[in-house]
Amino acid sequence: MIILGIDPGLATVGWGVIRAEGGKLKPVAYGTVRTPADMSTEKRLGSIYRDTGLLIEKYSPDAASIEELFFNTNITTGIRVAEARGVLLLCCSNYGIPVYEYTPLQAKQAVVGYGRAEKNQIISMVTRILSLPEPPKPDDAADALAIAICHAHSGVSRIAGYYNK
Repeated sequence: MIILGIDPGLATVGWGVIRAEGGKLKPVAYGTVRTPADMSTEKRLGSIYRDTGLLIEKYSPDAASIEELFFNTNITTGIRVAEARGVLLLCCSNYGIPVYEYTPLQAKQAVVGYGRAEKNQIISMVTRILSLPEPPKPDDAADALAIAICHAHSGVSRIAGYYNK
């Protein structure tokens, strides 16, 4: 099973693709979709949609997992992230990819075993779980890989029974 993990954002969308194979999780690819701040919002959203569609076409995921929106103190930023997240959900839906949503707490719990883990702990565990030669950069890509790992460990996932044997 191939899982596309997505860390939504307007300026930077983190993405990570993993494969469950032989009872192990293996990295396929990871990176970011970036949009420039001087671009209009609608063009940024269109770019996110197109680039995510290209990722789906290239890696043919069986499922997508996306981080649920977490509002901090800046509501304007939260609204922009929510718009990008909506475009990402629409893109997956239009490609027929089932989407599973997880909170940051769930992802941290699945990867580190502690829902209040720090960023460096998440990056360290993602690196270990996927046997990466070095920590994934940038942080948005590491977060996307963590969301993908969370789905692989989830009871909702078709591979959870297989992977956890």
